[in-house]
Amino acid sequence: MATPPPVYSQFGSALGLAERTLSANLRAHLAERDTEPETWYALQLIATRGPGLARRELSSVLVAPRFNANSVHALLTNLEADGLIRGDAEIDLTDTGKALHSSLRRSIAGPTVELLSHFDVNDLETTVRTLQAITKRAETARESIDQAPSQETEPRASAA
Repeated sequence: MATPPPVYSQFGSALGLAERTLSANLRAHLAERDTEPETWYALQLIATRGPGLARRELSSVLVAPRFNANSVHALLTNLEADGLIRGDAEIDLTDTGKALHSSLRRSIAGPTVELLSHFDVNDLETTVRTLQAITKRAETARESIDQAPSQETEPRASAA
């Protein structure tokens, strides 16, 4: 097998550092608005993938290593109690939720433009396309792993 280009080994750490740094910046901006990032993510997903976003799809996208299914359920329950979302199988933003989402989006837009304006738009477009393609390929690879039969063919002996 040929030696992979050095950028292959740099990719994961560069992407991880960028994600952590950007997330910290987003958290700081949202904290100024007394908003948790998970609230922003949920509102953003519903606004961009809705109306009528399937609760199951929203929940599966929101679940992350530090944000489990119980946390997602609690978040959606709180957003509903706060009058920001409505629906059972399909979720929509209420007028109050739309107003909050719009306000948050505007408050984040300035820092986003300031950050990204230092880069060539063509480079940014290439980066977005590349990351989308990598994500899609990684999802396909994960699905293949999830669907692969177990490698364990013999039952394990129990210790007696």
